[in-house]
Amino acid sequence: MSVALLAMFVGFGAVIGVLFGFFGMGGSFLVTPALLVMGYPTRVAVGSGLAFVFGTSVIGALRHRSLGQVDYKLAALMTLSVTAGIEVGKNSVLALEALGLADAVVSVAYVGLLGVVGAFVVYDSWVSGSGDESDDADDADDEKADGLFTGIHLPPMVSLTGGPTVSVWVIFAVGLVVGVLAGFLGVGGGFLLMPAMMYGFGVPAAVAVGTDILQITVSGGVGSFLYAQSGGVDLSIVVPLLAGSALGARLGSAATKLVDEDGIKGYFGLMLLGGAVAVGLRQVGTATGIDFLNTASFVLIVGSALFVSGAIALQSVRAMRTRDGGAAVSTR
Repeated sequence: MSVALLAMFVGFGAVIGVLFGFFGMGGSFLVTPALLVMGYPTRVAVGSGLAFVFGTSVIGALRHRSLGQVDYKLAALMTLSVTAGIEVGKNSVLALEALGLADAVVSVAYVGLLGVVGAFVVYDSWVSGSGDESDDADDADDEKADGLFTGIHLPPMVSLTGGPTVSVWVIFAVGLVVGVLAGFLGVGGGFLLMPAMMYGFGVPAAVAVGTDILQITVSGGVGSFLYAQSGGVDLSIVVPLLAGSALGARLGSAATKLVDEDGIKGYFGLMLLGGAVAVGLRQVGTATGIDFLNTASFVLIVGSALFVSGAIALQSVRAMRTRDGGAAVSTR
């Protein structure tokens, strides 16, 4: 591996580390498509993405555990179902790879999944930032707090941190679906599990983040181990990414104390949409033989990550200046 490529992986890992520390998500939804855009085989892109997820999640899980933001019952149930789903997803990738269809199918699935989730996050950010305090908005918030699946009463039921009671079968079903997607696309499932816990189960946001990261640590480790057995993990990619993310994650975690997370959710949604467009451009470029589209795809996916991490850093600096300015005024 050249020095330039090594430096690029370290820098990219640092950017994703900032996003992970701030949003509590592993970042493989950027790593895997980026590796696909760079021309790595699908198996290597997916397996290395899962290995990166495992490494970035360990530190985050320990930090949230110390803050008491982990629901161990929910994490255990989700881990069992997600792990089963990952095996199904991995076998699907290997079967498609044997047919020569893996790259196309995974890319199309990425476009659809990132596009839908990104659009939802942007919409949710827009609604949250509208400042509508009408009775209808309050009713919608109450409904969302209850959870979409809390009305399903299929014993046994389990009480989760924050008050909601959810059927064990519902938790298993959601975890299985997320696991299949995680194993198929090479993602830790963070950007899927968090909405599922918050909107589906009614779990508080802080607990959803901590529980999500703990589950990702386990599923990411299992997923990367399964792919490593079939030669799908490239340590020359994973190690420099992890080296960069170790620093970036600290910066991102510090930023959560300075920045209003609701004010930047829209940027995160736009980043997901950028990833969807990037993978779509690459697929079209590969099918048509237009090299420019492949280049534009890579620039877009890296640019999306740089844009959002830069926005986090900028708002952190502004918050620090505002805080320091207020402190100076109060001392006069």
